Amino acid sequence: MSPVPASPPSVPPLPRRGQSRAWWRAPASPSALAWHLVRAARAHDGPLLFVARDNQGAHQVESDLHTLLGEDAALPVVPFPDWETLPYDRFSPHPDIVSQRLAALQRLPGLERGIVVVPVQTLLQRLPPLRYVAGGSFDLEVGQRLDLDAEKRRLEAAGYRNVPQVLDPGDFAVRGGLLDVFPMGAQAPLRIELLDDEIDSIRRFDPETQRSLDRTDAVRMLPGRELPMDEASIARVLDALRERFDVDTRRSALYQDLKAGLAPAGIEYYLPLFFPAREGEDATSTLLDYLPASTLPVLADGAGPSADAFWQQTRGRYEQRRHDLERPVLPPEELYLPPDALRERLNRAPRVEVCGTEHPRHAEATPLGDQPAPSLPVAGRDHHGAGEALRAFLRSYPGRVLVAADSPGRREALLEVLQAAALRPAVVADFPAFLAPAQDTDAPGFALAVAPLEDGFAIDAPAFVVLTERQLFPERATQPR
Repeated sequence: MSPVPASPPSVPPLPRRGQSRAWWRAPASPSALAWHLVRAARAHDGPLLFVARDNQGAHQVESDLHTLLGEDAALPVVPFPDWETLPYDRFSPHPDIVSQRLAALQRLPGLERGIVVVPVQTLLQRLPPLRYVAGGSFDLEVGQRLDLDAEKRRLEAAGYRNVPQVLDPGDFAVRGGLLDVFPMGAQAPLRIELLDDEIDSIRRFDPETQRSLDRTDAVRMLPGRELPMDEASIARVLDALRERFDVDTRRSALYQDLKAGLAPAGIEYYLPLFFPAREGEDATSTLLDYLPASTLPVLADGAGPSADAFWQQTRGRYEQRRHDLERPVLPPEELYLPPDALRERLNRAPRVEVCGTEHPRHAEATPLGDQPAPSLPVAGRDHHGAGEALRAFLRSYPGRVLVAADSPGRREALLEVLQAAALRPAVVADFPAFLAPAQDTDAPGFALAVAPLEDGFAIDAPAFVVLTERQLFPERATQPR
């Protein structure tokens, strides 16, 4: 392995009030960055906000964080996913994505500890004001009186879809004295059974088999969309379309669908029109407004240039569509925070910037001490013989070594290969189980666990190496998971 700076910090240095920090990393795996985020989050008195350069980077870090943390409820990972649509697209984000986003928006204002993961283009996005998610939520509980007709109207006004069979978040169906509903932010749909006009039971059910599962006493109903679909809000949007644009209302499918009370595909790109500005507050918010004041932003290397590139792309798509009389579009400034405005907001409080060798702050950055994991073939045409490179490494390396498998099936396959090469690792449950006995003199120095990480890495304090199949079978063509 390549040499590292002397005495790397065991915990990444955190900024004080009014300060910013820069962390430097060798060109190593994204999994090493996730490790440093975990260490920093444990040391920081508040949530961490990790700003990834793109969707792929956000998904990688989120997955690795779950692997490194395991079932640690004290440090939750809260992703805020991108819509995964291009600006001004004429189709809406998937209900699962909207459900996850609404659940995060409800949770974030009260989040005391944890790691929030967001792509930088999603951080630029303007969101509904804080009052919308809190004010548009309501509770249903056993014993509560419920008028099915009134509840149907309330769900439709909240953006839920009346469907024959509930399958996706945001669906509901009324069948006799039963109300099936898939609340946004929930993991499973619910079947609410009435006795006369009172809720008799609330059960989760499987949408595929329609079989009822376990009971619950109450449920929190979030809004069905990131924008309201009640009559007053729709009327406000129709007025705004007529006043602001030279729209042909008779030929505009957007206008006619809204007039009929329907949510046209891509209506999310008209979100600011649904929320009038109130005295003393903005019409819309950003994710930064939902986060507690104690949140520490950590910006991935390349996040700034990615924000600039996204802004240029958005402006280009706006110029292509701005003259459409049947479907007028809002200017980018109403839908997104300009990158310069985002930088200005981030500069007001402590933050961390992760630096690569080309980053402007590279010279002042603190090295974190992670390295790429070495290539240690255990099979194939290695001239040292099967597993000899790994055996030599185990003899010389002073720290502990973990072989990380993607699944239980891959773990068994790797165990068979290692044993055939006269290598016998201790089998542990997962990554936290590998680290837990680090201070125990009987802790295994060589272990195998199910730990689906993007790539291997080496850490100097505490000293350990994680090896994935990229290191053990380097001759294979590997694709990102």
